[in-house]
Amino acid sequence: MGSILQHNVISVAEWLGTGDQTTTGRGTRDRGDATCTGARRDGLCAQAARIAVLGSPFVSHLVEAAWRALDRAPALALMLDSWPGDFGADAVALRLASALHALALRGTPPRLAALFAAREGDFDSVVGEALAQQEKFIIAWMARPTQTNEVARSAALMAALLTLDAERSMPVDLLELGASAGLNLNVAHYRFILGDTACGPADSPLQLAPDWQGGSPPQGRIAVASARGVDLAPINCCDPAAALRMQAYVWPDKPGRLVHLSAAQQIARVHPPQVDRGNAATWLRQRLAVPQERGTRRVIFHSMVMQYLSAGERGAIAQSIIRAGALATPDSPLAWIALEWTPDRRAVMLHATHWGGGRAGQGGTSDGCGSTRALARCDPYGEWLAWLA
Repeated sequence: MGSILQHNVISVAEWLGTGDQTTTGRGTRDRGDATCTGARRDGLCAQAARIAVLGSPFVSHLVEAAWRALDRAPALALMLDSWPGDFGADAVALRLASALHALALRGTPPRLAALFAAREGDFDSVVGEALAQQEKFIIAWMARPTQTNEVARSAALMAALLTLDAERSMPVDLLELGASAGLNLNVAHYRFILGDTACGPADSPLQLAPDWQGGSPPQGRIAVASARGVDLAPINCCDPAAALRMQAYVWPDKPGRLVHLSAAQQIARVHPPQVDRGNAATWLRQRLAVPQERGTRRVIFHSMVMQYLSAGERGAIAQSIIRAGALATPDSPLAWIALEWTPDRRAVMLHATHWGGGRAGQGGTSDGCGSTRALARCDPYGEWLAWLA
């Protein structure tokens, strides 16, 4: 079905692994002053270690401390031990850490807020107190799935748009799958420094300058004619509770990410993104059925979203894009930009597939289903990009 379809994707949550993998066939392992014994809650042990590898030692310590203190929150412990799904795919550790972060942002309990502010201290005592006092809040928080909107990933989107635009400059009709709060849809309102390439309004409240390796994308100015997204549960940035929830999912030892999120939320209140509630496959089929305006490039974009869809939904999305690509022309081209993990979970890759003329950069491959190009290796959260094009 085309080379872009062979790039299976997974999430950071899936990379964290499952609870069952923590102890099965391996006996027990010491974690501080406690021992993993085989209960489902022990999936937190493996996830904590992998969170550290992903660059957040504070959240890793937080999750380990929570695991050790679960006896102080028996209802929460029961919830974890009877968790119906996959610990990794359901991002259980991230749900738990974000619940604690939400409490800290509210200043409750005060010792927890102080621990988050200092990012050091007596983790076991402070986290144990929070679990005991706020068990009901934590359980209610964790019952809802994770939902983030990492705006720094829009740097990868802009780099891909500049590369496509270098083939032939034209306004963009942007469609995003799994848009969450729609912050990436406001890409035209952000300032980017991408290696030696600068673009976007210089006075934007959000300035994104990821660490850059390799060459730079082409210079250019991207005009976004329209931007629209879809999500099963869109987030309204104008809702204070929703804004707080998004902030809680940002790792506290990555303060730059919180600064970026706050700036993007500020822009979203002035330029509200259009995000429809619905099924991604159905929505995309309907949007692609709307005639494309001549002289515009229609772009489908997603980042870290396909893993949340069923195989049937992913196939339906791919078929809709390929059918639309077959109708693309040089005056009405189509592009598919994907920012996802590789199958071996070792890298996040930025790929672009183009129909209707142009190759998304020199050296792309084509198999009759569009011309595909690997543009960059990227940090999962957009902190750095290694340009390949």
